[in-house]
Amino acid sequence: MTSFTQTNRIKIGIRPTIDGRRMGVRESLEDKTMRMATSVADLLQTHIRHTDGSFVSCVIADTCIGGVAEAAACADKFKRENVGLTITVTPCWCYGSETIDMDPHMPKAIWGFNGTERPGAVYLAAALAGHSQLGLPAFSIYGTEVQEADDTEIPEDVKEKLLRFVRAGLTVATIRGKSYLSIGSVSMGIAGSIVNQQFFQEYLGMRNEYVDMTEIKRRLDRKIYDQEEVDLALYWVKQYCKEGIDVNSPENQRSVEERAELWENVVKMTIITRDLMVGNPKLAKLNYAEEALGHNAIAAGFQGQRHWTDHLPNGDFMEAMLNSTYDWNGVRPPYILATENDSLNAVCMLFGHQLTGQAQIFADVRTYWSPESVERVTGWKPESGFIHLINSGSAALDGTGQHQDENGKPTIKPAWQVTEEDGKRCLENTRWCPAVHEYFRGGGLSSQFLTKGGMPFTMHRINLIKGLGPVLQIAEGWSIDLPEQVHETLNKRTNETWPTTWFVPRLTGKGAFTDVYSVMANWGANHCVATYGHVGADLITLASMLRIPVCMHNIEDGNIFRPSAWNGFGQDKEGQDYRACENFGSLYK
Repeated sequence: MTSFTQTNRIKIGIRPTIDGRRMGVRESLEDKTMRMATSVADLLQTHIRHTDGSFVSCVIADTCIGGVAEAAACADKFKRENVGLTITVTPCWCYGSETIDMDPHMPKAIWGFNGTERPGAVYLAAALAGHSQLGLPAFSIYGTEVQEADDTEIPEDVKEKLLRFVRAGLTVATIRGKSYLSIGSVSMGIAGSIVNQQFFQEYLGMRNEYVDMTEIKRRLDRKIYDQEEVDLALYWVKQYCKEGIDVNSPENQRSVEERAELWENVVKMTIITRDLMVGNPKLAKLNYAEEALGHNAIAAGFQGQRHWTDHLPNGDFMEAMLNSTYDWNGVRPPYILATENDSLNAVCMLFGHQLTGQAQIFADVRTYWSPESVERVTGWKPESGFIHLINSGSAALDGTGQHQDENGKPTIKPAWQVTEEDGKRCLENTRWCPAVHEYFRGGGLSSQFLTKGGMPFTMHRINLIKGLGPVLQIAEGWSIDLPEQVHETLNKRTNETWPTTWFVPRLTGKGAFTDVYSVMANWGANHCVATYGHVGADLITLASMLRIPVCMHNIEDGNIFRPSAWNGFGQDKEGQDYRACENFGSLYK
């Protein structure tokens, strides 16, 4: 089995626009304009990948676009080729609103060449004015330095904006039309697991699919799974999944036989849930053709608590393994599965994965530890406070930090760079602890690991606010190492059988980032996603495409890249974001 695949991948459309005047003007610009288009295509096709590791493909218009007829012909071609986002390029003046991309749902950018011979920047400004006036926000790309007319190089600042636009735009286009699969309903009153269909449909362009958790029980009881894969998985589990401490009282501990049955059930649950998401053709051979199709789910959530877990094994193994990049079938892209059916955290996991190709850490934003509190409890005083990120379920095992870069430093690699050795190191540094009975009366196995320190992370979360809609929070920072005894002492004060990440955000000295306490105090929900790397700028660009305002971030203003129309809504970056998102409304409304 592989993760969710696309039979017709999203492509990137390149639109070379040109001055339509013949008898010398257009003819003199054809080669230069097409060279701009091919240089952009070359850049993208060697730097941007789909989440399975394959490089993106670009589609260039058959001719330069000098007027509305050629713009329409280009649009027709892009529809046939499954183009999901467009970049218009030009070294010269062109006819503004006659040549722009008019698709209301397509993320769009314009690169106007900064040169003195022909006014590419003038067209850029005119076309952007047309986009704004028509209510079709577009991104402005314009190099800082003047280039010579025959210069075919893409300046570094232009490259950065092109790549950021495409990473975000590809995410928008890829998730459109896919499903979020809700397995069960609301977990313990958690707001994020009250799945908001309007948000998914109007802001993300996604479908909502629902199955009751009894569907998993039905497939367990009726053996609706590939028994050969179950046997392979159980053999693999015995080799690589090491059991950890049992903190339960003797009367709540399981016998050897009961543990073996638990392992068999959680392995089957993992396979069944993946089949529910993306289907499995092998089920058709068992006379389950309907089940073989799956739900076209690019992300899902499992309610678990408490209607399932009070009686049956928890979903911790299932969630952790599906979200990881390595299992009994080898290295593969992760399946996005949120614990407690927190659909909003699932969306952030989806965003992080689409932008980076990496597995994601799902966590509770559990505790703020001040230096004074740490000293009082342990006798050791850190330089700053930190936040304890911990949750029983969906943290990918990649979060151990056991991938290694070329310098041997801990990292989380995109799936296409992960090796089997990386996956085995993650497993070697993970223990599977019997579920705590007070939480999970039906038993189960929870992953226990500690994230290595010194790794850059971006913590993010979407929240829904009555009367406003979705808002995005972002906090870039780093994981940290604590002295072993300090870690043990602090970890034992909560649930030591779960994965732990100690996180310190980057502070700005003002607002929500005045200090670490302020970050915790301003966080809008009990959950977050931690994405490896500092990807806050990409998230801001993505949010603007979807018209989701950002209510909290620690990204420098110079790295904020939003559609040019946002400049018409005032000079304060965050205020204009709110006003622009409200004005233009959700992307698919």
